[in-house]
Amino acid sequence: MPATTTLSTGTLPDPARADGGLTFISTWSTGSPDRQRATLEAIAKAWESRPWPHEGLLSYTVYAGSDGSTVLHHSQWRDEEAYQDFFASTGNGRDARNAEIDAAVPGIERLGLNKTRRYRSWTDGRGREGREPGVVVIARVDFDGPDPDGQRAWSDRAAEALDSDPAGDLGLYAAHFHVSTDGRRVVTYAEWESERAHVDALASAGGGAGDRYRFAYGFVPSKA
Repeated sequence: MPATTTLSTGTLPDPARADGGLTFISTWSTGSPDRQRATLEAIAKAWESRPWPHEGLLSYTVYAGSDGSTVLHHSQWRDEEAYQDFFASTGNGRDARNAEIDAAVPGIERLGLNKTRRYRSWTDGRGREGREPGVVVIARVDFDGPDPDGQRAWSDRAAEALDSDPAGDLGLYAAHFHVSTDGRRVVTYAEWESERAHVDALASAGGGAGDRYRFAYGFVPSKA
C-alpha cells in the first residue's frame, strides 16, 4: 500500500465516530509557555515530515493546555488489531518522531497514557455541524482496582446528571466517556463552547454541583 502524506488540518476529531474502536489520551508537561509552543512546533514538524504511520490510525490531534505548560495528545484507532500491527512494525517511525521532539525540547515530562474505549456520550442534541468546540476539558476518575461494572455505572450516573441540568445552555456541547482497557479509570473528553463557558459553569453550579463540570485540564486546539 503506498504511503499516505501526513497533513495538518484545522478540523477537530469526532470522539464519537462509529469506526473508532480505540482511543489513546495522554498529556505531557513542558514547563513553560515558550517550551509549550516549541513542543507543539516540534510535534508538527516530526509528523508532517513523515508519511502517515498506519492506515488503522484514524486521527491524531494535539491540543495546547490553557495552563501554558501541558500538551494533550488524542489519537483514534480502528481497533486493537490495527494498533498492535503498528506497534509490531519496525518501520512505524514512533521512536524517531519522539527522538526528534525530545532533541528540540529536552526534558518534556510524560504524565501518563490512557488506553481507552469510548463507552457512551452525552450531547446537547444540537449536532456538530458548524460548531467547533473552543476548549476541550479532560477528567479522570480512578478506581481502586479493575472494575468494568463501576466504570460503566459511573459514566451512566454522570450522563444522567448532565441530563438533569441545562448543561447545553451553559456551553457544554458534549461529554464523551471513555473506559480504560485495564478497567481502572474513566476518562471524560468534554467539548465546551469556550474556556469562559466552562469557568462560568463552575461558578454558576457552586458547591458540590460544580463537580460535574470540574476537570483537571482545559485544552485548546493547537495552531502548530
